[in-house]
Amino acid sequence: MAARIVTLPGDGIGPEIMAPTLDLLARLAPDLEFEEHVFGGASIDAHGVALASEVLTACGEADAVLLAAVGGPKWDSTDPDAPRPEQGLLGLRKGLGLFANLRPVRPLPALYDASPLRRERIEGTDLLVVRELTGGIYFGAKGREDDRAFDECAYTVAEIERIARVAFDTAEKRVSSVDKANVLETSRLWREVVTGLHARDFPEIELEHVLVDNAAMQLISNPRDFEVILTENMFGDILSDEAAMLTGSIGLLPSASLGNPTGPGLFEPVHGSAPDIAGTGVANPLAMFLSAALMLRHGLGRPEPAAALESAVDRALDGGLRTPDLGGDATTAQATEAVLNQLDPQGA
Repeated sequence: MAARIVTLPGDGIGPEIMAPTLDLLARLAPDLEFEEHVFGGASIDAHGVALASEVLTACGEADAVLLAAVGGPKWDSTDPDAPRPEQGLLGLRKGLGLFANLRPVRPLPALYDASPLRRERIEGTDLLVVRELTGGIYFGAKGREDDRAFDECAYTVAEIERIARVAFDTAEKRVSSVDKANVLETSRLWREVVTGLHARDFPEIELEHVLVDNAAMQLISNPRDFEVILTENMFGDILSDEAAMLTGSIGLLPSASLGNPTGPGLFEPVHGSAPDIAGTGVANPLAMFLSAALMLRHGLGRPEPAAALESAVDRALDGGLRTPDLGGDATTAQATEAVLNQLDPQGA
């Protein structure tokens, strides 16, 4: 039976990078069926909320969800009661139980010189950030009282253990667990639970504990020393964007958000909606393409077409493809054509 994919183009450049991604998927997996829904700011305009209940239901019934981008200045507000596009993301993660966010970071040799770091510093980097996605300060109680505001950060043993298990299952040799255990009680529990799980179930994997400020420095000074970075929600949000810049552009990084093995995963590029370039035709679609590859591999169990798409992106970059964020002038359409030209139909 054909797999059904819910697509959420979202805002800004989202529709511009979603369309060519579906063209690529049609070439690689022609049996896929797609169902598009409004989401984020577009949904606020249409329905008054960033995630309509019927859209959440459709996502829950799909085999996978492919998201492009959300947000933009049109919906920015300091009013705590105003709907925001990002609320759709949080609602989707919570509603689908997507507690594990995977962000691979692998600078490509063809783009070493595009990185803000020296070639010798990033050469050989191949790391994965495993971020807890449905707990912590983003989902804790929050509010304002007179001249005071508060955001609660809380974690349970079960929440920590299930994300740590994902990290250890993914690692071949080493997990770097990032926390702030010298200050935060939640981090002290985090370290305790991760240490216990490691000793009990994963003694063959090396475990190191790294304070988040030190981890931020080490990502710049010695990125290839990391294999799997395990961390909580807010720290992971910040560190994964920092790690993305090792590649030279945040426009190259995909992500997968996973939860219940029988439920759908969410696959999206880590960049934002880039409203400043929306409609100009120069958005870099490569992170969207690579997110589709993660969907094929982790969401649909189709590693062969996933590898074919990733290889086509690599070869296109080796052949000189450069969008404006990479120092070139290739348009979205030209980038798409370059990848399509590299696709091997036999690889699907």
